[in-house]
Amino acid sequence: MVEIARNVDPDNHAHFDVPAADHRMDTLRELLVGREISELSRVTHLLDEPEQLAAAVGDVLPSAAASASHAQLGEAFAPVVERAVRRSIQKNPRTLTDILYPVFLPAIRKSIGEKIDQTFQSLNESLRHIFTWHGLKWRFEAWRTGTSFSEVVLKHSLSYQVEHVFLINRNSGLLITHVAAENATSEDPQLISSMLSAIQDFVKDSFNEKEQSGLDTIRFGELRLWSEVGPFATLVAVIRGNPPEELHEIIRDVLLRIHDESSEALEQFDGDSSQLAGVEAQLQTCVELKHEDSNEGFPWLVVAAVLLVLVPAGGWFFLSWQAGQRWQAYVSRLETQPGIIVAEHQMRGGQFYIAGLRDPLAADPQSLLSGTQVDPARVHSQWQFYQSLEPEFVLKRLTASLAPPDTVRLSIVNGRIVAEGEAPDTWIDRARAAAQQLSAGGPVFDISKVRDVSPEARAAERWQAYVSRLGAQPGIIVADQKMRDGQFYIAGLRDPLAADPQSLLSGTQVDPARVHSQWQFYQSLEPEFVLKRLTASLAPPDSVRLSIVNDRIVAEGEAPDTWINRAQAAAQQLSAGGPVFDISGVRDVSPEARAAERWQAYVSRLETQPGIIVSEQKIRGGQFYIAGLRDPLGADPLSLLSGTQVDPARVHSQWQFYQSLEPEFVLKRLTASLYPPDTVRFSIVNDRIVAEGEAPDTWIDKARAAARQLSAGRPEFDISKVRDVSPEARAAEHWQYYVSRLEAQPGIIVAQQTARGGHFYISGLRDPLAADPQALLSGTEVDPARVHSQWQFYQSLDPKFVVKRLTASLTPPKSVQVSIVQGRIVVVGEAPAAWITRAQAASEQLSADGVVLDVSQLRELNLAELNYLREAIQTTDIFFSSGKVVPGPEQVPVLDRLADQIKEFAQNARKSGVTARFMLTGHSDATGRETANASISAARAETVRALLNKRGVPPELLLVRGAGTFEPLVPENIQTGSSTNRRVSVTVNLD
Repeated sequence: MVEIARNVDPDNHAHFDVPAADHRMDTLRELLVGREISELSRVTHLLDEPEQLAAAVGDVLPSAAASASHAQLGEAFAPVVERAVRRSIQKNPRTLTDILYPVFLPAIRKSIGEKIDQTFQSLNESLRHIFTWHGLKWRFEAWRTGTSFSEVVLKHSLSYQVEHVFLINRNSGLLITHVAAENATSEDPQLISSMLSAIQDFVKDSFNEKEQSGLDTIRFGELRLWSEVGPFATLVAVIRGNPPEELHEIIRDVLLRIHDESSEALEQFDGDSSQLAGVEAQLQTCVELKHEDSNEGFPWLVVAAVLLVLVPAGGWFFLSWQAGQRWQAYVSRLETQPGIIVAEHQMRGGQFYIAGLRDPLAADPQSLLSGTQVDPARVHSQWQFYQSLEPEFVLKRLTASLAPPDTVRLSIVNGRIVAEGEAPDTWIDRARAAAQQLSAGGPVFDISKVRDVSPEARAAERWQAYVSRLGAQPGIIVADQKMRDGQFYIAGLRDPLAADPQSLLSGTQVDPARVHSQWQFYQSLEPEFVLKRLTASLAPPDSVRLSIVNDRIVAEGEAPDTWINRAQAAAQQLSAGGPVFDISGVRDVSPEARAAERWQAYVSRLETQPGIIVSEQKIRGGQFYIAGLRDPLGADPLSLLSGTQVDPARVHSQWQFYQSLEPEFVLKRLTASLYPPDTVRFSIVNDRIVAEGEAPDTWIDKARAAARQLSAGRPEFDISKVRDVSPEARAAEHWQYYVSRLEAQPGIIVAQQTARGGHFYISGLRDPLAADPQALLSGTEVDPARVHSQWQFYQSLDPKFVVKRLTASLTPPKSVQVSIVQGRIVVVGEAPAAWITRAQAASEQLSADGVVLDVSQLRELNLAELNYLREAIQTTDIFFSSGKVVPGPEQVPVLDRLADQIKEFAQNARKSGVTARFMLTGHSDATGRETANASISAARAETVRALLNKRGVPPELLLVRGAGTFEPLVPENIQTGSSTNRRVSVTVNLD
């Protein structure tokens, strides 16, 4: 009992005398009150820990509240709830607004929408009838009754009739009852009800509309379906025509009365409408609603009044516009006139004012008024005179000042004033002076085409024409020419064969008595003069023709050797500085030369024959000697003499037989020695002898031996295209095809392969990503049972295999593209800095193996916008009350903003090709035990993750951990340290 008292109240420990320790008493105490002491310690510990006490009370509170009496529970909770709600509203009114917002907003929106529709309908009808006869009558009625004009217009103008009314159960979509007008026609009401319910459900499901909302209006031609939704039933009215918006209120009132009178029956409706018999009478009042259309007359009175006002106003506006158009036409006409510059013009008070610059030679502005229909009396002009630089005005002034003679014509060409013709030098001097004065800003005055007609100028002009004529003559070189005191002097060089300078004076009108010439004779090297001298000195025979071709003197034809020797000597003399004398086209016609020519043709023919080699040939004493080598299979040299006109009796030949290595002779000998079967064909391809076809192995062995004998200096004998038709050869051929196929596969290295005893053995290296060697046997006709393979796995450095391994290990983001370019692995795109570092490390590892991984085109991902969001997220903390693991209501806006920022950051990160992860770290203050603080910090992080997940943040993006008291934001000794450290912080990581 003493121990129980001590555990209940430790302070009373001093009031009890504690006997000396006795283990038997401890044993007895454990047996009697051990359980009670343990339970009492647990309860005491629970009361000392507010957090554990809150958790324990939270476990039993729901069941206690459920088993308590409703009246007692309400009386107990009412004051607390009232105070809590009042304090919550005073502290943060937005909370109550957020709660009531979903309830009040649809009703307010619907009410405002109906009121706006009613206003626009009233305005539309008022504008439509404002100028009609009925409109005037209705305006008088509005004044008499004291109502608004729009209400009266709607009262008389809107024509409609309610044809059907459906009352439909809201939950099941079953038709409760249906009422139709007398003249209305329709199909099965139950079918129409089901279709209306299906349309409502379709719209809600398709567009995610809330349960309490629904379709208000459906319009089809003249029919309108108006729907009003109640707690248990929906009332749908089918209206023909244009109903007023106030009809909504009438239909809504009918639905409210039906719910007031039959609320319980509507809620429990299961298809039996016997308990709702009185509803049809309520719906009948809706069907009786209608309004007939009123006939409107044409508003003649209004139209007449409007015309009385508009016709005079329109006439005045038209006349003003017409006068303005005429004035603008006159101003435009002035602006196009040369020599007139309009500086200012305006219309004011029915008068026209204009001012500017005018050249005295320009058209008179007053005379230009004719034909414009502008009243000259209303025009007030003010012109300043100036000299225009327009070419036509400058031309007039030049004509007046220079007074050109009749032989000179002045004209304007491309904005330039051009003078053409003949004039004395005095007039030309005056014209030059005028041109110099005009050069500054005025048009160009060109007098270059005016010819000076004074006697001295004419004589000088004719002399220059004569000198130019001399300079163009071949064989004449003018060294000096001049005019002095009316006399002409000329000196130079002249070829005796050239034209006579004195005879060239005829036709030039130059007086020969005034010409003094001094010519030195020389021999011109012009080809025509050289040709004349050669013709005179060589006297060529009639069979030789001399001509000039491209400044060369060419001799062609036949001549004796004596003439040819003289011509060759003349050609050598001309070679120094003169034109070339080409006598290669002259043929020697002496008998010896003819015989030598025919012999050379025969020798050339022999040299082109295969199998014949001419080693020596000569002509001596009218005899022809030739020696050399000849293949017995080659052409007979003696038979080749026919047709050469060489006398066989004068030919002495000495031939040694040999075997020619020409491919055609080798082919003939191989065909004679090997006797190829009909299935083998020999041919010559690029100087190689090629055998193609099929043959037995014995013939192939003979052919191989012949090919080895031919290998030294002879043409190649290729038998690789002859296929061995023996079974063993066929099998070996198939096996070699399979081995070649394997060797062509990337990632497979054949180290050894043999065929032995009818079986095939192969071994090597194979990359696990390469093709399966067993699968490659298909289509090779190699029996898989005869193939024995042994493969060692290895990692191939083939770029495509390296790319697969890199993709698997590095997992590049979507913004990075890995490709193979000319045997190099190229990585292009944008990536985070961490990924680029990993890629660079992989590049260094691969470079040691000889594989190039080019990461130079990688750019670090621009995370400016992400960094801004990251900073905003990481500076956001969620704070908690002491001992609480759920944040208070004041943290709700912070959580909303944080959730939006996290979702935006994750979305932008995905667009950039990276994955975002968010670490939620829970913290606690230093109050309490360390283990409890660690648990509270982890629970706070888990709570924030759940709240963010509720706000649409995917849970896989969120990581949690509890930091306890180890990462305080501020030291605990500061006054606000404890509350500041009770928080959850966020850290952003990019993968």
